[in-house]
Amino acid sequence: METRTLEFEEATEAQRKAMGESLVPCLSRTQLVEMGVRVESFPALNLVPAEACVPFDEIIPQASSHFDFSEQKLVLSFPQAAMHQVARGTVPESLWDEGIPALLLDYSFSGSNSEYDSTGSSSSYVDDNGTVHHDDGKDTLKSDSYYLNLRSGLNLGAWRLRNYSTWSHSGGKAQWDNIGTSLSRAIIPFKAQLTMGDTATAGDIFDSVQMRGAMLASDEEMLPDSQRGFAPIVRGIAKSNAEVSIEQNGYVIYRTYVQPGAFEINDLYPTANSGDLTVIIKEADGSEQRFIQPFSSVPIFQREGHLKYSFAAGEYQAGNYDSASPRFGQLDLIYGLPWGMTAYGGVLISNNYNAFALGIGKNFGYIGAISIDVTQAKSELNNDRDSQGQSYRFLYSKSFESGTDF
Repeated sequence: METRTLEFEEATEAQRKAMGESLVPCLSRTQLVEMGVRVESFPALNLVPAEACVPFDEIIPQASSHFDFSEQKLVLSFPQAAMHQVARGTVPESLWDEGIPALLLDYSFSGSNSEYDSTGSSSSYVDDNGTVHHDDGKDTLKSDSYYLNLRSGLNLGAWRLRNYSTWSHSGGKAQWDNIGTSLSRAIIPFKAQLTMGDTATAGDIFDSVQMRGAMLASDEEMLPDSQRGFAPIVRGIAKSNAEVSIEQNGYVIYRTYVQPGAFEINDLYPTANSGDLTVIIKEADGSEQRFIQPFSSVPIFQREGHLKYSFAAGEYQAGNYDSASPRFGQLDLIYGLPWGMTAYGGVLISNNYNAFALGIGKNFGYIGAISIDVTQAKSELNNDRDSQGQSYRFLYSKSFESGTDF
C-alpha cells in the first residue's frame, strides 16, 4: 500500500463505458515508470510528454482503475505482461557480499616405498684363516616415490588469486611444477568475470584451449537460478484473475497467479533439453484453458534477451615445452532473440591462423530444435603457403512421448 497525492480528471465517455468510473486518475509517464509499467512496450505512451496525464487505460489493453471514495483508496490494475517482472531468486546487488579475506589450501599427497631382492650368481671363497664363505647373490634394493598435488588461493576483497602446483620425488630426484596461476574478480555491472593469468577460453563456438593472458566472460553464477541455462518464454491471455500452471512430462514445474489480460512467464527454471510444456489457465469462475507449447533446445540456445559473451587475448599454451605459444585474440557472442531463435558468432585471430564463425538456432515447435553454423578458417603453412576452408555444424534435438530424446 502506497500513499501519494494524485489529481483526478473527468472520465471520457469511452472510459465510463469500459470501467464504469466518473473520475480517472491523472498519471504521468514518469509515474507509470515508477510503478514498474513497461512503458517502452507501448509506443503511444512515449508520444506523450513525461509529466503529462496519459490515458493509460486506453493505451494498455485491459488496464483499469477504480477509486473507492469511502476508503480514499485507488486500485490500479495492469496485465502482468505490461509490468516489469522480478525473476524468482533475484537478490538485489546492494546485498551482495565479496566475502571475507581468506587463505585456501587443498592438497593431495600419495607415496610408496618398495623393497625387493635382486638375485645374481652365487659364489664361495676361503679366507686366510681357512674359513669358507658363501655368497647367495641376493641384493636388497629400495625405491621411494612421492607425489603432492597442491591447490592454494588467496581471497582479498573482490580479488581471487589461485595457484595449482605439483611436487614429485622419484629415484632420488625432486621436481616442482607450476601448472597455472590466475588472478580473477567479478565485474558486477557486466555480470562477468575478469581472469588474468592461466585459464582456458570458452568452448561454445570454437574449441576451448589453454591460454595465458586475460579473459572477460559473462558469468551465469551472477544470475538468479531462474535465469540460468535455457528455458522458453510462455505467453498467454487470462480472462480474469487466474491461476497459471505449467506442466512438463506430467509434473508441475511452475505455478503463479496473474491478473486479467496478457501475461508473460520468463523465469522458468532450466528443464530437460526437450519435453513439451502444458499450460493450464484456471479462471476465477473455475473454467480452464489449456494449450501445448512445444519445447526443444540445443546447447547453444540462450534465453530471449540474454547475451552470453567472452573476450580473450593472450598466448596459447600447449602444455609441453617444445610447442610454440602464438599470441591470439578471440571473441564469442551468443544472443537470445524473440521467436525462439538464438544467433551466435565468433572471431579468432592469430599470427598464422584466422577463423570466423556465424550461426543461428531456432525452436521449430513440434518439429524440434535446430542449429546450424559455418566456420571460415585461413592458416599460413610453414612453406609460406595459405590454406583455407569451411566447416559446418548441425545440431538437432527432439523429444518423443515415449521419453526418447533424439
